[in-house]
Amino acid sequence: MSTSKWTSRINLLPVDLWLSSGDWEGRTIAWWLDALCARAPETILFVDDGETLTAEGVRDAALRLCAGFEKLGLVPGDVVSFQLPNWHEVAFIDLACAYGGFVCNPIVPIYREAEVTHIIEDAGSALFLVPHRFRKYDYVAMAKRIGETLDHRFRTIIVRPEGAIDETGFGDLLGVEAAPVKRSPVDANSIKLLMYTSGTTGRAKGVLHSHNTIAAEIRNFITYLKLDGSDVILMPSPLSHITGYLYGIQLPVSLGAKAVLMDSWQVAVAADLIDEHDISFTIGATPFLQELADYAMVNDRRMPSMRYFASGGAPVPPEIVARANAALENCAAFRVYGSTEAPTVTLGVPDRARARLAATTEGFVVGHDIRLVDFDGTEVQRGEEGEIVTRGPEVCLGYTLAEHNEAAFDADGYFHTGDLAMINDEGCLVITGRRKDLIIRGGENLSPKEIEDEIYKLPAVREAAVVAMPHARLGETGCAFVVLHDGKTLSLGELVDSLDRGGLARQKFPERLEIVSKLPYTAAGKVRKDMLRKTASDFAPAGRAVYENG
Repeated sequence: MSTSKWTSRINLLPVDLWLSSGDWEGRTIAWWLDALCARAPETILFVDDGETLTAEGVRDAALRLCAGFEKLGLVPGDVVSFQLPNWHEVAFIDLACAYGGFVCNPIVPIYREAEVTHIIEDAGSALFLVPHRFRKYDYVAMAKRIGETLDHRFRTIIVRPEGAIDETGFGDLLGVEAAPVKRSPVDANSIKLLMYTSGTTGRAKGVLHSHNTIAAEIRNFITYLKLDGSDVILMPSPLSHITGYLYGIQLPVSLGAKAVLMDSWQVAVAADLIDEHDISFTIGATPFLQELADYAMVNDRRMPSMRYFASGGAPVPPEIVARANAALENCAAFRVYGSTEAPTVTLGVPDRARARLAATTEGFVVGHDIRLVDFDGTEVQRGEEGEIVTRGPEVCLGYTLAEHNEAAFDADGYFHTGDLAMINDEGCLVITGRRKDLIIRGGENLSPKEIEDEIYKLPAVREAAVVAMPHARLGETGCAFVVLHDGKTLSLGELVDSLDRGGLARQKFPERLEIVSKLPYTAAGKVRKDMLRKTASDFAPAGRAVYENG
C-alpha cells in the first residue's frame, strides 16, 4: 500500500516555516546512525539479554535487512508490520525501514487475531514479522489463520524461530548482501511510523507520523532533560508502543547512548540492571514506577545512577511519585502527558527541588501550541477546566482514514485530545478527566466500544456498556454493565470465555460484571457512561481479577 493512498495532513502544515526554524530538521534516524558510525562506530547502542550491539553492528544488520526487504520486492511506502517483544531485532527493522523508505508498523504483543487482522488489513501490510512463540503464545499459528482469513496478501517472517520452519526466517533476510552504505536519501516528510491506537468508536485507528514529527519530539525531549551520550536508558515499555518506540529506539540512536532492553518486567531484575549498567533514565507507565519505588524502599536499594524516571500513559497518583523521589536518592520522578498522536505534550517537572509540582501536575508544555477549550470550542480562562487541543511539529500527520481526521482536527489545525485539564498558577498542566470513552489499563488505551460489540454477540445480552474501573496496580480496568433478556443468566467466566473465543486480547476482558435491570440514558438516547463510571469508581480497587455476580 502506497502512502499516497493515505490522507496525510502534510499540505495543511507550515512545512517551510518549521524547516527554516529548525523545528523540523529534515533528517531520518538512518542519518543519525550514519553520523554516529562516522565518529564512534564502537558505541554500544543496545543490550539485549546480555548481548551487546555496537552502532556499526546495528547499521550493518539494518542495511542487510533493508536489502533483504528489497529482494522480497518491497518498494518505498510499503508497510512492514511486526509484533515482537523488546528484542534488538526491532531496532534492525526500524532502521531498515528508515534506510529503505518503508513504513514501520509496530503492533503490541498483547494483541490477538481480532486486533491484528484489522491492523494488517487497514495498513495493507507487505510483511508481518513475528516471534515463533512468546509467553507461550504461538504467533506463527495466528499469522497463518489471519492469512487464510484475509483477501489481502502478506508475507510472514519468523524472528527467532524454534526448530525447522517452512516460512522465511529473519536470519535469511540478514544473510542478504547489503547494498552500499551510501543510499538515496529518504524524504523526511514521508510517513515513517504507522501505529494503531484504540478509538472511542470501536476498531483501532492508524496514526501517521513522519520522520520529521518523530525527530522533533526526540530533539525537544533531549534538550529539555539535558540528555547526552553518557546517559544509559532502561526500556521495559514495549518497543511496539509509542513510549518504547521513541525512547527505546529513536532516543539511543539520536543520542549515541546505550539502551538496555527488557522483554519481560521483573522489578528485581530491573533494579539489578540499573546498578549494573549505571542506568540514568527510564520512562514507563504507573506500575513500573510504583513497583520500582516499593522495591527500592523495602530493600534499601537507592540506585544512585538514576537521574530521571518519567511516568505517564495512565493516571499517576501523586503519592507514587513522592514515594519514588523518596526511595531513589538522586532520581527525579515526574509525570508527563501525551498520546500516540501527540507523544509528549508536557515533559513534566524533572527537578527534585520541585517534587510537589512533579507529583501533582503533568508539568510544563514543551514543543506544543495548546489551548484549553469548552464544549463550544471557546478557550477557557487560566485555572478553568477545558479540553486539551494542540498543534505543532510533534503532532502526527493524521490517520489512515480521512473521516478520523475530520473528527479529530479542527479548522485551525488543532488536534482534539479528548482529555480535560487546567493550567495551574505555576503554568503546569493538570489532567482533570477526559471526554474520550477509553479505559487506560497500564498505559494501554482500550476501546469500550470494541469490547461491547463482542459482548452483544452473546444471546443472553440485551444491552451492554463497558467503562473504566479503578485498579490498584494498573490504574484502570474494565467493568461491564449488562442488561439480560428475560430468564437468561450470565457469569463473568462465561463472558470472558466468549471474548476469548472472539479473539480479543486478554487485557480487554472486563474484570467485573454487573447485571443491572436497565442502563441510564440521556434524553438523546445515549448511555450515561459518566454515571456508570461513578458507580464503578466506588468498587474497591483490586490487584487481580474481580469476580462479581456469578
